[in-house]
Amino acid sequence: MDPDSVADTKPVTIYDVAEAAGVAASTVSRALSKPGRVSFRTAEHVRQVAAQLGYRTSETERSLPDTTTSLLAMVVADITNPVFFGMIRGAERTARYAGHTMVMAESQESPDAEREALERLVPVVDGVVLTSSRMSDAAIRTFAKSVRVVVLNRLVDQVPSVSTDTIGAVRLAADHLLERGHHSLAYLAGPEASWSDGMRWRGVLEAGQALALKVRRLGPYRPTIAGGREAASDWLQARTSAVIAYNDLVAIGFQQGIGDAGLQVPADVSVVGFDNIREAGLVSPGLTTIASPLASLGSAAVQHLLRADRPETPDQSPLLLPSRLVTRGSTGRA
Repeated sequence: MDPDSVADTKPVTIYDVAEAAGVAASTVSRALSKPGRVSFRTAEHVRQVAAQLGYRTSETERSLPDTTTSLLAMVVADITNPVFFGMIRGAERTARYAGHTMVMAESQESPDAEREALERLVPVVDGVVLTSSRMSDAAIRTFAKSVRVVVLNRLVDQVPSVSTDTIGAVRLAADHLLERGHHSLAYLAGPEASWSDGMRWRGVLEAGQALALKVRRLGPYRPTIAGGREAASDWLQARTSAVIAYNDLVAIGFQQGIGDAGLQVPADVSVVGFDNIREAGLVSPGLTTIASPLASLGSAAVQHLLRADRPETPDQSPLLLPSRLVTRGSTGRA
């Protein structure tokens, strides 16, 4: 097609998609806005045809762009991870107070599953909170063109984002360990696709440089207790006096693995976790951890999302919330 004639081309309509797909216009509408009401095969066929014709791009994936549903969606990486409980509660309460209903989807740490969930949610919700997204920045920005998106626990350029000051939080933990005489530190890494993991490792590197600490990275590991036990096995091969774990579950699993090996925390190694989940205060010894304001993060994400409803242009700058160090029995003198 001649590029100069694009401006004169009529927008693709739902009837064009229906004709090309060989289905009724009502089927196209249901496939794009309520895919659960048609078979999976039909929905996929219609979406592919719509994408080929440019319908979803030109119509921003909505057949009724001026309508609202009062539905917001929250996509989380792993619903079994306790770190998300507070975020979900804070987001849901804030959404309900603003007259919206929050629905939730789980990606199970998979960028493909996350993308598929969004493709089904975008036509029927007014906005999406992506929590610890595993998709690429480019993919997130593409979805943000079709629906209001706020990214939680991650910073994405050109997309409203809410997170904690990860670099500052790691420095709090490193200062705490240095005060207790620790000079060697291992970071127990989380999933490779995790933005938070990259930022926490960066924080460890910067703290190591600033405080003259010897640091190294182990992993990646699954962000679970089983992942922490695996990390303990690796750490036993080349020990350090302290470790900072990707999250509390990894830290708890690490403590268990160390105990199984006949060692003690903190006598043989000091352990710091991330997130301050409920279980951090229940294990023995209690886990020293970096506490993020989980409920406040979820609430701030929804507030950020709803700003687009206001007349003024929504603020695109990232929102960083402070963290604090909760000291318990898992850290002691080197």
